[in-house]
Amino acid sequence: MLTAVLLVGATISLLREQRASFLRPGLHLNAYVSAADGSVAVIDLVRLRTLARVTVGPGVSGMREHPSRPEIWGVSSAGGYAWVLNSASNQVVARIPVGTRPYALDFSADGTRAYVAASGSELLVAIDCQSRTVVGRARTGHEPVLAKVTPDGLMVLVVNRRDATVEIHDAQTLAVRGIVSVVTQPEDVVVIPDNSLAYVLSRSEPRLSVVDLKRRILLANLRLAGTPSEMLLKPDGGELYVISPEAHGLQAINTWTHEVGDYVMLGSAPTHAVLSQDATELFVSDTAAGRVAPVDITNRRVGRPISTGQKPELLRFDTDAADRKPNLLLVVNEGSGDLSVIGLRAGSQSLLTMIPVGTEPKELAVKLF
Repeated sequence: MLTAVLLVGATISLLREQRASFLRPGLHLNAYVSAADGSVAVIDLVRLRTLARVTVGPGVSGMREHPSRPEIWGVSSAGGYAWVLNSASNQVVARIPVGTRPYALDFSADGTRAYVAASGSELLVAIDCQSRTVVGRARTGHEPVLAKVTPDGLMVLVVNRRDATVEIHDAQTLAVRGIVSVVTQPEDVVVIPDNSLAYVLSRSEPRLSVVDLKRRILLANLRLAGTPSEMLLKPDGGELYVISPEAHGLQAINTWTHEVGDYVMLGSAPTHAVLSQDATELFVSDTAAGRVAPVDITNRRVGRPISTGQKPELLRFDTDAADRKPNLLLVVNEGSGDLSVIGLRAGSQSLLTMIPVGTEPKELAVKLF
C-alpha cells in the first residue's frame, strides 16, 4: 500500500515538473490527434488529459495549426472539404468545399490564405482564412496530392503524383509559372530557406529529385540507400535528412553540393522524425520496435531508445519556437490507438504517460492559444 502511494506521488511530482510552466494565465497548450472514425481528440498538454472529442468528417488528413489564429485546419479526403476547428470552443466552425479527395493543406507565410490540392478534381484551391471562402482555383496535373508554399510566400508548389511533376504556381494569381518532371509517384516536397531549391520525395523508389526553382529545371535525381518515408530540412537549409525504413536508417544530404553523405543506422523500421529548432537532436519513431530513438545529429550518435505504444508514427514537440526548448515529445501510436507523452526535461528523456485517442490515429497538431 505504501509503495503504491509513493509511486502515485512520484508520478504526480514528475508530471508537474514536466508541465508547460512558461504559460501565462489564460493561455492553453493543446494537442490534436485524429482517429479513423473522423474524430479529433483534444488533449490538454498541461494537465495531460483529454478535453474533448470532436467529429470533423471522414478521412481526416492534412491537419495543421493556423500560424496566427486560434484554429486547427484540416481536410476531409472522403467529404471533399476543408474544415476549421476553433481552439477555444472545440467546435467545427466551417466546412469549405474544395473538390474531391483533398489530402493536404498549407498556409501562406502571413496566415491569410490556405492552399489545398484536390487530387480527384485536379484543382489547386486558395481559401481566404478570415472569411473562410474560396478565392481562387487553378487546374493542375493529374492527381495533385500536395500544395506547398515556399518560404517567401511567392510560390505554391503542387506535387502531381500520376504525372510525376512539380508545378510552380504564383501564390496570388495561381497561374502556372513552370512544370518540372521529377521522380515517379512523388508525394512530398521541401524548400530550402532561400527559395532556390526544392527536394521531391517518392515513397515508391529510392531516389530524390532536386529542382532549381529559379530556372525551373531538374538538377539531379539523387540515389538513396532505400525507399524513403520522410525528409527533414535543417533550419538553416544546409542539410537534408532522409529517413528510410527499408534501409533501417538515415542519410544526410548536403544541400550545397547535392551529395549524399553520412549514413546512420537507426533500428528495425525508422519511419518518421522530428528535428529540434537548434538542429542538435533528432527523434525518430521505429514502427516495428515500438520505440523512439534520440539522435545526436551533430555527432551522428544514436542514444538510448524510449519505449512507446504499438506502431509509433508521427512525432511533434510541444513547441516549435526557436527561442524555447521543448518540454515534451508527442508520439502518435497507430497500433495501440494512443498518444505517448515523453518528458524532455529534468535531466532525462522518459515516457510520462499514454493517452487513448481512438483507433488508428494518423494526424497530429499542437496549438498554443
